[in-house]
Amino acid sequence: MIETAELANGVKVVTEKIPHVHSASIGIWVDVGSRDEGEHQAGVTHFIEHLLFKGTERRTAKEIAEELDAVGGQLNAFTTKEYTCYYARVLDEHLPLAVDLLGDMLFHSRFDAVEIDRERNVILEEIKMCEDAPDELVHDVFAGTIWQDHPLGRPVIGSEQSVRNLSRDDLLSFYKQFYIPGNIVVAAAGNFEPGQLMELLNRIFGGLTGGGKKRCFVAPEPSKQAFCRTKDTEQVHLCLGAPGLPMDHDQIYVFQLINTVLGGGLSSRLFQEIREQRGLVYSVFSYHSSYHDSGLFCVYAGLSMRNVGEALDLIVREIRKIQRQGVSQAELQRVKDQLKGNLLLSLESVGTRMSRLGKSQLYLGKITSPEEIVRRVMAVTNDDIMELARTLLQPEYFSLASVGPWPDADIFREVAVRVRSAGEKDHEG
Repeated sequence: MIETAELANGVKVVTEKIPHVHSASIGIWVDVGSRDEGEHQAGVTHFIEHLLFKGTERRTAKEIAEELDAVGGQLNAFTTKEYTCYYARVLDEHLPLAVDLLGDMLFHSRFDAVEIDRERNVILEEIKMCEDAPDELVHDVFAGTIWQDHPLGRPVIGSEQSVRNLSRDDLLSFYKQFYIPGNIVVAAAGNFEPGQLMELLNRIFGGLTGGGKKRCFVAPEPSKQAFCRTKDTEQVHLCLGAPGLPMDHDQIYVFQLINTVLGGGLSSRLFQEIREQRGLVYSVFSYHSSYHDSGLFCVYAGLSMRNVGEALDLIVREIRKIQRQGVSQAELQRVKDQLKGNLLLSLESVGTRMSRLGKSQLYLGKITSPEEIVRRVMAVTNDDIMELARTLLQPEYFSLASVGPWPDADIFREVAVRVRSAGEKDHEG
């Protein structure tokens, strides 16, 4: 049973009691991400996430690392473009320890100058690691290509220059601005009594002061661009796509089905056609990322440079097929069952249940039940799919980004023009 509540200071709490398990997962979701940063602050949200593990008034960094390890628990965090999450999973008997530890980290961290400089070096190494993973780097390159100078187009981790320039005052100022009760959602799922958890949260979080910071979003203006990051790699890593839908859009489940048909698994059209039938790639897939006021649809492929043109033509062809013919009744039922199965199987994890609660509360201000999601997925028709694909997925308006051994970026741009021209001619035909 899912329950929602709010502490007197504005901290929102969402819980789901699951009595048949022996564990509990709790997350502290902070309504701030890299999108809230100015250009000179790039990477500050992620930097703060690292620093909250580096010592409090009561615990050293080593003690933070050891306390949940000692009872078999897990402690971690992650930063995204629009939120930050600190979470723990423990045996149900150790939930009070997890709550105390997370509260201590979030609101009593020391921001020690020595630790800041040490962690700065760690993050700089993390940036280098990302640069050495072109199959991951290309997604940041693609976001920057389609959204140019907008904060959603910048990497969450920041740049080497911006991270080097962040001072302790910068970090503390940003932290104080956003780490306030009105910006926090506590989500928990597992075997516990919600009333007892509320008492614990009131004791640990109830003394915090401060309201919430109203976020003023400016939606990104998409740019139709082609960009190549020349890099000495064995493969070309490509991203091709367009703006998608925001999280609360009434057609979000239609788009999820389109994505599943195109590139959402081993049975998807792109995987079967481009890898299994043609042998042009090792990896090809599509995804859709949703934000408060925008979204991003992308097809990724990793392949040899000689196969790029053919693979892009096949991607455009499969998109056009969906726009013109939609999907058969059998395929539509298969992808609906695929989404249903993925959702319901994921709910066997208390960590996934906790994440679903926290993210839904942050984005939607409510919790949509799994049954409601399944109902909406099952209600999608072939006409819904064709209409949305025609509206959003016009290849002549796609952006294209690449990381790979292009000898000349102009050659890559010629490929992009070819794709758009093919899309326009195909559309006319």
